[in-house]
Amino acid sequence: MNDSPIGVYDSGLGGLTVWLEIRRLLPAESLVYLGDGKNCPYGSRPGEEIRVLADEAVGRLVHDEGCKLVVVACNTATAAAIDSLRAKYAGVPIVGMEPAVKPACLATRSRVVGVLATERSLDGELFRHTAARYGEGIEVLTVPGRGFVELVESDRESTPEAETCVRAAVEPMLERGADQIVLGCTHYPFLLPVLKRVVAGHGVTIVDPSPAVARRVEQLLDENGLRASRMHRPTFEFRTFADEAYRRRLERKALESL
Repeated sequence: MNDSPIGVYDSGLGGLTVWLEIRRLLPAESLVYLGDGKNCPYGSRPGEEIRVLADEAVGRLVHDEGCKLVVVACNTATAAAIDSLRAKYAGVPIVGMEPAVKPACLATRSRVVGVLATERSLDGELFRHTAARYGEGIEVLTVPGRGFVELVESDRESTPEAETCVRAAVEPMLERGADQIVLGCTHYPFLLPVLKRVVAGHGVTIVDPSPAVARRVEQLLDENGLRASRMHRPTFEFRTFADEAYRRRLERKALESL
């Protein structure tokens, strides 16, 4: 048993979609959420810069917050830094965001799968490897979700602007016959109401990897004997590299999602 918290890190607000799934699945566990905020978005930053930012964030969760396990709830940071993070913090289980291309490719009927992600994630070795392994005989369409992160970070995900932005990215996929659309950034599930309106009537399944990440966290807790004790009273903390106003936004958005 281990009552130390689980750390969840993202460039900003997006990883709260993963935080929520972990809290639902593991209600007895304490959580520390670190949303960078200061350097968001990560999507078009150079890989080395992202590695430095990710190292700073995970170091804070491990050394300052005493986290027993860390979730890198950012597809861009996972693509750029997961190997170096696991090497440096070898004593702490670290879970990354694996592209949900596998379940989409296994489920597609039209043999066309769409992937929405940041430019850096789509350029990552993990995505390319997964797409090559499971996408044989399947057309995998990749589209950067340009503007998606900024919409979520500015609380504009329910605006007409958001619908225009989502349509511009998704409608070309629909025209090509995609029946599975993978969300390759943890910010994107905040746009689910808009996404569902855009794909309505097209027989499309939207694939969100967050529940699978929560199940992987549960598996690693059990494998490593890290579950919180039965008498533990969980706490939920929010941290950021931005200002106090942003920290309060993280907390508010998390509570609104429950």
